[in-house]
Amino acid sequence: MTHEAVPEFLDITGPDQLPPTLRRELIECWVTVTNAGGAAGFPFPPVTFDQVAPVADRIIAGLDPHRGRLLVALLGGTLVGWLHIRRDAEPLTSHWGTVHHVQTHTAFRGRGLGAALMHRVRRLAREEMGLEQLHLAARGGTGLEDFYARLGWKEIGRWPGALRLAPGDDRDEILMVLTL
Repeated sequence: MTHEAVPEFLDITGPDQLPPTLRRELIECWVTVTNAGGAAGFPFPPVTFDQVAPVADRIIAGLDPHRGRLLVALLGGTLVGWLHIRRDAEPLTSHWGTVHHVQTHTAFRGRGLGAALMHRVRRLAREEMGLEQLHLAARGGTGLEDFYARLGWKEIGRWPGALRLAPGDDRDEILMVLTL
């Protein structure tokens, strides 16, 4: 039985809104999640702060209220999870967004924080960004598709063996969609 934590959320819409201490916590979370085997954008752990920082800084530099935001979950002022939501600027596809790097800090797992982040991004995407649909890709073999399915996401396809984590360890990339 999990006990549900109620996080505070920050919707960060510009680089100037992310204080240096929160930037550091975000990067440290990303390192910890990756090194624990999380499918968070760095497939070959271990990673270091210095490897993750420039990737995080590129995401942060691209934040914009209409095109890209960070959603950060805090408990008692400590970062416990985060994700990135991005909208394409092309008019043909600007009605949907893509969710990237969904993470909960390993020290806070089992408290409903991942589900809380996903519920909050759904509302943010619809009400704040005016999106009609969200997309994401999940690494097969981790059970993530079941987590997302419980939250209303639908699997729409797979790229079989698209991700090679090691010789003999090929994983599907699972494509998912959520209508808002």
